[in-house]
Amino acid sequence: MNFARKAAAATLLLGSLLGVAGSAHALDFKAVGAAPVVLYDAPSEKGRRVAVAPRGMPVEVVLTYGEWTKVRDASGDLSWLQSKGLVGKRNLQVTVANAKIRSGPDDAAAVVFSADKGVLLELVDPVASGWAKVRHRDGQTGYVKASEVWGD
Repeated sequence: MNFARKAAAATLLLGSLLGVAGSAHALDFKAVGAAPVVLYDAPSEKGRRVAVAPRGMPVEVVLTYGEWTKVRDASGDLSWLQSKGLVGKRNLQVTVANAKIRSGPDDAAAVVFSADKGVLLELVDPVASGWAKVRHRDGQTGYVKASEVWGD
């Protein structure tokens, strides 16, 4: 094969790989279900237990392998859990010391309530224009800056 053909083949292969990688960037978030789940370092109950994820904790799904799912948590750590422990409900975790939840998606809107770091908020409406509509477990709703939560 001459140099021009090799270069064209390499360019085509690289373009195909980049196209696949580009489509793999869609983030899929889920939450731990009603019961806490054990996080492992491998997709097996024989793996080392690394932590226990509390109910409602948001996780980013990285990979599903049979009955196991590899997830990333808010701190960026990767681990495995049994897929049956996840639900499609979307929660967000507050990542700042004191997030202000406002009556509208605007810094000038009245503060409805505030939430401390680590508090879970249910995602009511997806992030738009840098804000997400959320609900606290006590029933209060409002808008939080997307930069102040994780799980969107």
